[in-house]
Amino acid sequence: MPEQVAVVTGGAAGLGLAIARRAHARGMRVVIADVQDDALEAARGEFSADSVLAVKVDVSKAEQVEALGAQTVARFGVPSLVFNNAGVGFGGFIWEHSLRDWEWVINVNLWGVAHGVRVFTPLMLEAAKADPVYRGRIINTASMAGLVNAPNMGVYNVTKHAVVSLSETLYQDLKLVTSQVSASVLCPFFVPTGIHESHRNRPPEALSGVKPTKSQRVAQATTVKAVTSGKVTAEDVARLVFEAIDGDRFYVVTHPHALNMVRTRLEDIARLRNPSDPYADKPEIGEALKAALK
Repeated sequence: MPEQVAVVTGGAAGLGLAIARRAHARGMRVVIADVQDDALEAARGEFSADSVLAVKVDVSKAEQVEALGAQTVARFGVPSLVFNNAGVGFGGFIWEHSLRDWEWVINVNLWGVAHGVRVFTPLMLEAAKADPVYRGRIINTASMAGLVNAPNMGVYNVTKHAVVSLSETLYQDLKLVTSQVSASVLCPFFVPTGIHESHRNRPPEALSGVKPTKSQRVAQATTVKAVTSGKVTAEDVARLVFEAIDGDRFYVVTHPHALNMVRTRLEDIARLRNPSDPYADKPEIGEALKAALK
């Protein structure tokens, strides 16, 4: 049986690199795609030359993801695991995002996943038809922000809800045509992955040309504090992801206690009541946010 292959976008740092390391530790060959040159070069150096393919890829560009698919097949064959993990963070009042803010975040967080699904799913389905023992899975990184709607998280919430929807639909669609290829969605809470530094990779053409608003500055400061103080590490999350793969589980969450917020949201919808106060249990946090935004 050929060696298994894992493709990881956003794979040169943070969670992506932790996933690539764990895949490699399992004996898999890894394809690391990332937009950041220095991180990509450093990641390449961690693995033996015959077990890694490191490719500079902007997942928002369809042709680059298509080329990634072709390079993967040419070097290692059809992957058995595809981690559509690349993403960026951006917050603030939803009406204060510029057109370029919207385009940047949607292009990476949503289109990046859509391109990965569009390119790799057909390859995996063909591999399944050709080999009855082939098993494949696509794992899309969303966020707890894809299951709840915290205030001042703007376009980030929008894209992560879309990734959850895309992933659930992918799971159901695959069930109609195969038992050999499936999907999962990863919904991390606050994990020190470097997403609070997303702006470092924002391309010049995506810059808005205007100073951040107060709500955007507050969102950035809040994210930095929450992410950098997270107790669950990227390595912990990578372990949870592979446990979910082994257990054939669709939903992968890093902080089970956060599901209480999801439950409240679903009850709001089922009972047709207005969205609940996200800070009902910790009103001091809500008051501090209001004060910061004045």
